[in-house]
Formats: sequence, structure tokens, C-alpha cells
Amino acid sequence: MLKFIKHNFDGIDGVEIYPIISLLLFFTVFVTMIIFVFKLPKKSIDEVSQLPLDNDTNIKEINHE
Repeated sequence: MLKFIKHNFDGIDGVEIYPIISLLLFFTVFVTMIIFVFKLPKKSIDEVSQLPLDNDTNIKEINHE
């Protein structure tokens, strides 16, 4: 199957740059998300982690709507 894909891309000039661009884009997004997560305050992580378990806020939100 890979032979068919390679054969289709043989006629395109500069096609070898696309895998490099996609790899750089992936690592840029990945590293940015890791930095974002490590800079997040612990208090906000604790609040978000308790959201599924907090039934009081869910009841209040349903009653206000």
C-alpha cells in the first residue's frame, strides 16, 4: 500500500518538506501544551479535578437554567 502512495507523490516537486513540517508542527504543539500544563497553578488543577465529583454545583447550575 505504501508503494501506491509513494508513486503518487513522485511527481510533486518539494514533497519531501511536508513530513518535516508536520513533525515540527506536532512537536511545537506538544511542547507548548507541556509548558502550559506545568505553568498552571495547582489550585486551578485541583478545582478542575473536583468538578466531576462536585454535585452541589451541578444542582445549582441546573436550577438556575
